[in-house]
Amino acid sequence: MSSDPKVAVVTGAGSGIGRAVSLRLAATQMRVALLGRRTPPLESLAVEIGDAARVYSVDVRDEAAVAVVFAKVASELGPLDALVANAGVSGENQPGVDDRWDEVVRTNLDGTYFCARAFERHVAEGPEPRHFVAISSCLARFPVPLHTAYSASKAGILGLVRGLALDWAERGIRVNAICPGWVDTDMARASMQAIANRTGTTYEEARRAELAQVPLGRIAEPEEIAGLVAFLLSTDGQVFTGQSLDPNGGSWMG
Repeated sequence: MSSDPKVAVVTGAGSGIGRAVSLRLAATQMRVALLGRRTPPLESLAVEIGDAARVYSVDVRDEAAVAVVFAKVASELGPLDALVANAGVSGENQPGVDDRWDEVVRTNLDGTYFCARAFERHVAEGPEPRHFVAISSCLARFPVPLHTAYSASKAGILGLVRGLALDWAERGIRVNAICPGWVDTDMARASMQAIANRTGTTYEEARRAELAQVPLGRIAEPEEIAGLVAFLLSTDGQVFTGQSLDPNGGSWMG
């Protein structure tokens, strides 16, 4: 068994869930490749983590660029032990000239797929388990108004995870999804503000109305989602593959 530090790639690492995941994995002595479109927040996070982190700028919608970056990560840090595909966009889409379908699906679903295939090409050899964790959403489980692109893209991730779990099982690669409900991130706050704008309420009123629909009545912290990722990558999570875990405060019970 190799004593070299394991290598994890985190997409959308500069903020929110991706940032929390990167910090948590670095705390478990993994080397972390921080991927994202905006370099400044990645560089700030790398300084916070220290020598275990390396910054790589990439737009996950660009399949060729993703392939180049993953090859570079493997060359500089070593074969890949884990991928956390977190990069994504949210927001409403409506029919017409401003329909965001292509932008949302290309980022959330296509981008996740491009990263999964690039990870596959540079994954470490076994027999130790390797892991692909995709961040989906509770909106893969149930719809809300004006989010057809987001729901479809996040539901597609669940199908992708189940398919890859079968394809990669013989190689010992675990493949799972996490479907968070509301998480206290900039993306969630923007979504709540959009709801407030659409309903003619204040941000705080919109927030209270949304959390009133969550049985536990609270919003998750990014660090709680990071803890679930860390669990899946730990020895305690080795029997999970093809699964979709639902840290949503009870807003969906399946």
